Amino acid sequence: MSMTQQAEPAVGTSPGPGPRKTDGRTAERPLVIRLLARPEVGVFLGAMAVLVFFLIAAPTVRQGSSMATVLYQSSTIGIMALPVALLMIGGEFDLSSGVAVISSALTASMLSYQLTLNVWMGVIVALVVSLGIGAFNGWMVVRTGLPSFLVTLGTFLILQGVNLAVTKLVTDNVATDDISDMDGFDQAKKIFASSFDVGGVQVKITVVWWLVFAAIATWVLLRTKYGNWIFAVGGNKESARAVGVPVNFTKITLFMTVGFGAWFVGMHQLFSFNTVQSGEGVGQELIYIAAAVIGGCLLTGGYGSAIGPVFGAFMFGMVNQGIVYAGWNPDWFKAFLGVMLLGAVLINLWVSRTATRR
Repeated sequence: MSMTQQAEPAVGTSPGPGPRKTDGRTAERPLVIRLLARPEVGVFLGAMAVLVFFLIAAPTVRQGSSMATVLYQSSTIGIMALPVALLMIGGEFDLSSGVAVISSALTASMLSYQLTLNVWMGVIVALVVSLGIGAFNGWMVVRTGLPSFLVTLGTFLILQGVNLAVTKLVTDNVATDDISDMDGFDQAKKIFASSFDVGGVQVKITVVWWLVFAAIATWVLLRTKYGNWIFAVGGNKESARAVGVPVNFTKITLFMTVGFGAWFVGMHQLFSFNTVQSGEGVGQELIYIAAAVIGGCLLTGGYGSAIGPVFGAFMFGMVNQGIVYAGWNPDWFKAFLGVMLLGAVLINLWVSRTATRR
């Protein structure tokens, strides 16, 4: 029914039977096109295709223990990909997220060991430090107006140097000391790095946390005012500010959310291996961003979902482990990564055009 027809008052007769007349603005697109325009549908189909491919190419993947390993690899990427995706929907990037994970783990480890404190003290201080790094990144972006790419690149270099220099200064080594015999370690390990049995298969607790965080992020995006703010500031921050959206608050808290993710993954690494290598984390930020992009988040901001990066991270875990199970040269992982990323960017371009086409 046209806009004019909708505005007319009802009279005693009803329109006759027959096809409803529509103009170009109100005509609905086919269901398939509308589904494909959802940010998570394309990556879901891609993830299923990758899964089927490796189920055929690498029979080992069919074993429960192998799939548990794939899910574990996916979860360690996916937990960080979620806040990175929210930040991208809000129109910003964080290139320091990879080394921030290591900074968090180093803080908790060295503070606990060198000061002989309960490890929970180190965990709490590491959380404060991680949130502080995120707040600093966000504050610098909104205060200076500089692109987040440049601000977080600077933070990346600072953290990379501090991680190495401070660790060598404190421990006389490039790695922290083993904290497995310290007070509170066992309790912290249960939360951040334990496993549980499912049908005789050991599943890492990070898989559960990954899905819980994904559910929370989805609820925030789709059911809260803050979720509307994220989409608004990513789409057009000036228009968002004009209608009362707290742009600066939203961007700073999004960076702090990335800091929280870095803290959680850092704690997992610390309590999984009992020690931390100070030079790790470099390059991981690209993996997190790529998982978000493959998951349907546009590089221009204002569009995406929390479910898409879940499937994006699963694709990473599946390819990473699938290549090993297939007995191929693991160097091919980077090639697969590049193909997936390029394909995702092209699909996202098509999706964005489809979603805005009238």
